[in-house]
Amino acid sequence: MKNKSFKKRIIHYDYKLVKLARKLRNNSTFSEVLLWNVIKNKQLRGYKFLRQKPIDKYIVDFFCHDLMLAIEIDGASHDYKISQDKERQRNIERFGISFIRFLDIDVKTNIDGILQYLNKWIDKFEENS
Repeated sequence: MKNKSFKKRIIHYDYKLVKLARKLRNNSTFSEVLLWNVIKNKQLRGYKFLRQKPIDKYIVDFFCHDLMLAIEIDGASHDYKISQDKERQRNIERFGISFIRFLDIDVKTNIDGILQYLNKWIDKFEENS
């Protein structure tokens, strides 16, 4: 992680979502647990990720404030919400947050590929910071 000093942006959220976010953290999907186990505790290049983070009126699966990066794992529940997910993503991106989506099956079957992708994304982020 590059040691850049910059002012963190304040990201507001609906406080009513805190209880739901806690419930979601306590009932994570298998794919969420797999990814969390390799990014928690600053394991991914020293960056701190949070699980089920409220942002505005939404909750994202994972979020890193220093990278301004939201990560979503799309499983079967997203199959019928494609337009809603796109609108949700656009609304979150207006805060300057980048968005990465992974398929549930890819996390389950190719966690190394997921980590390679994240490392390449971080390389580009650090080059441009």
